[in-house]
Amino acid sequence: MSWLERSWYAPHRSPLTLLLLPLAGVYCLLSLVRRLTYRCRLARTHRLSVPVIVVGNITVGGTGKTPLVIWLARYLRELGYHPGIVSRGYGGRSPSWPVAVDADSDPAMVGDEPVLLARHSECPVCVGPDRVRAARQLLREQPCDVLLSDDGLQHLRMERDIEIAVVDGERRLGNGLCLPAGPLREPARRLRRVDLVVVNGGRPEPGEFVMTLRDQALVRLSDGSTRPADSVRGETVHAVAGIGSPQRFFSQLERLGAHVIRHAFPDHHPFVATDLDFASDGRSLIMTEKDAVKCRSFADERCWYLAVAAEPEMAFAARLQALLREKTSGSKAA
Repeated sequence: MSWLERSWYAPHRSPLTLLLLPLAGVYCLLSLVRRLTYRCRLARTHRLSVPVIVVGNITVGGTGKTPLVIWLARYLRELGYHPGIVSRGYGGRSPSWPVAVDADSDPAMVGDEPVLLARHSECPVCVGPDRVRAARQLLREQPCDVLLSDDGLQHLRMERDIEIAVVDGERRLGNGLCLPAGPLREPARRLRRVDLVVVNGGRPEPGEFVMTLRDQALVRLSDGSTRPADSVRGETVHAVAGIGSPQRFFSQLERLGAHVIRHAFPDHHPFVATDLDFASDGRSLIMTEKDAVKCRSFADERCWYLAVAAEPEMAFAARLQALLREKTSGSKAA
């Protein structure tokens, strides 16, 4: 964790935080003005032909959005819908956009999270910096009747029917300040305007829903073989995480009983083989699946990823179904 992040989540506001308060005030003002331009129709928004469910967060860093989007896609399929997913494709270097993504797409071209979504959601995925274009291409090419927008809470050009915000239950909103004095992309009151707030771990506040990330198995990158997640108990392992909150992943392995040698990388880090040279001591190397999609081509038999799955509480599923029914059929949600 960087010194700036430590100041965001410190129990008391540091002198650095106080120095950055004026910049945070400017950031909040610009965020408000931007939102008002869309609300007052000074900036154009685009309504699509199918309901749009946006999943995002208001803090910098990871909160567990991707596992929730995968769960949502599967749940919608169980309800009889045909969902599609649109995403920005952050970090992708494709020469042209939008791009359809499948399980074998190159994460260097389309981004790591979209490949993960394509592998596990069982529904079509399309990415591009212009989400509206990506969504329209997806709807032209696939028979989708509902769209999931991954990390799209601040992408206001595309109108949405349901907003879901994911909150890190351990770190919450940090010091409650906007960037750069705190971790917030938008003021904390933004959570009062979303339809559903999902808390990943920790203790929810009134009106919020709990989501748990369940450890499923350790999967070897080189051949896909598996072993139980808790088989690392008592073992000293190298842990690699290039995600928004690497400490969460390291703690997860420690709860499984592993002795963890931590290797944190920046979020969306473009891994190369030399990044894993520290594993020459013969110890197992365990990473997140998001990182694994970028390391598969050069990983050896010591490299594993921890497969996890989101499990929201049943009340969340019921409320989502009621909201979606309201949007698709006009009936009033319970």
